[in-house]
Amino acid sequence: MKLRFIIAALLSGCLLWLAWPTLPCTPLIFIALTPLLYIAEKVHHRGKFFVCIYLAFLTWNVATTWWVGNTTLPASGVFANCFNAFLMSIPWLMYKNSRKRLTENAAYFALIAYWLTFEFIHQTWELSWPWLILGNAFAMRPGWIQWYEFTGTSGGTLWVLLANIFVYIAWKRLRLYDLSITQLIRQEAWKPAVVILFPLIFSQIIHPSPDDPAKKREVVIVQPNIDPYDEKFAGGNVMQQLEKFIRLTEQQADSNTRYIIWPETALFPSGAWEQQLNYQPEVLAIRQLLKKYPKAKLISGAVTLKRYRDDEAPAMARRMEDGARWEPFNAAVQIDTSSWVQIYHKYELVPGAELVPYVRYFSFLQNLALDFGGITGSYGRMPEADLLSNPRDTVNVFPTICYESVFSNYVAAHVNLGANFLVIITNDGWWGNTEGHRQHLVYARLRAIETRRWVARSANTGISAVIDPAGNISQPQPYWQEAVIKANVTPRYDLTFYVKYGDLLSKGAVIFCILLLVHAILSRFIPGLKHVENYQ
Repeated sequence: MKLRFIIAALLSGCLLWLAWPTLPCTPLIFIALTPLLYIAEKVHHRGKFFVCIYLAFLTWNVATTWWVGNTTLPASGVFANCFNAFLMSIPWLMYKNSRKRLTENAAYFALIAYWLTFEFIHQTWELSWPWLILGNAFAMRPGWIQWYEFTGTSGGTLWVLLANIFVYIAWKRLRLYDLSITQLIRQEAWKPAVVILFPLIFSQIIHPSPDDPAKKREVVIVQPNIDPYDEKFAGGNVMQQLEKFIRLTEQQADSNTRYIIWPETALFPSGAWEQQLNYQPEVLAIRQLLKKYPKAKLISGAVTLKRYRDDEAPAMARRMEDGARWEPFNAAVQIDTSSWVQIYHKYELVPGAELVPYVRYFSFLQNLALDFGGITGSYGRMPEADLLSNPRDTVNVFPTICYESVFSNYVAAHVNLGANFLVIITNDGWWGNTEGHRQHLVYARLRAIETRRWVARSANTGISAVIDPAGNISQPQPYWQEAVIKANVTPRYDLTFYVKYGDLLSKGAVIFCILLLVHAILSRFIPGLKHVENYQ
């Protein structure tokens, strides 16, 4: 294999990394894929092409998300980066195959359809990892992507792909026809310029509707800074941690506070039965706290356990020694001074750490999930409440738990169900002071823009913050420090186009992908469908 193709692959991976949050070189994303388009055109051997493409995506994955291996089991991170790079290579292999049957422009269209379909699948199956969706590249630039309220992040992915394709076509024709600078600008350069600049200009004229000042609600967000490895799940520290949460809350809460927000797994780190929550000492202590703030409700992460009757137990529920069926949940609870505890179960679980993918087909793998939080094996996914309701204040909260906040479609679906305020509770301390928690923070901007909802983010070790519907971050707290935030947020009731109609771009891409696959199958039997590029 020629060295220039290896260099081109490495260049593409490095450009993708440099363009990614939280590095400042975002514009590089518009040229980062052009070396791969060059490789696809020049490398004819399928195996060598795969090696180049895989090398590019492996470079990007390792450079951007190496921190996923910063756990008690580093091999899990190595596997995640290698496997994700392999999955990313599949749409490009399909594109390479399409170049044999389609015109050049049709092949580019096929690449867009294949990649958007890949990203859509990567948000829906149990091996999901939407962290590196191309549309996430603009999380540092909310002023560029106010139009995400129409398209979601798939619109950003389409923007990236189109820009790279048009830049590559202009570069190729410059080399082919030896154009002067004037000819290049007049004949070719204006095309990628329009593709890149039009969304930027359009974004400047789009703004979220103004908030109603009369509907402002005061929230208090706690960042306790509890070490998840050495302190959080230590058996004898539960009540001391609770005292810490209460002490920090009392620093900012007052009679106007409507919500107090604690991070992921703040309560019951070793698990508490949902049928007995009202009698837990932590819940009793919280209700004593809330008597001081009668308007307030407390939303907190928790580890809950649910016992089932045999006729209602899901297939993968565990069995106790007495034969009873049960499941653990990474949950969010809403507590007030009444006896009603509302519970939300995290659904989008982290593969490997919280969920063994497709364990229902391979039950012997049940206990292979990494031990994060003292619960070995997969968490349950049986739904409970979709939203945490507050009828008195006409507020419906969707409490996204950690990884869930990266899923555009999942968050939008719950806003469509009635969520008018978003809360993110997370524990980003597992991966240390790396880019992981910073990337996770800025991705929350995308959810705010897509849904035009206020976001309150409580992170165990940081970064806790408040994000407005335009994606602007306020009061970000330093990582690995105790902190408390008091802020005003406004529940909003309007629905964006993206929330109302869903991810139309991805759905359309799936349809075209199916048609392209049908065409590929038929072309094997109908000679006239092959090698149409010869007639360009």
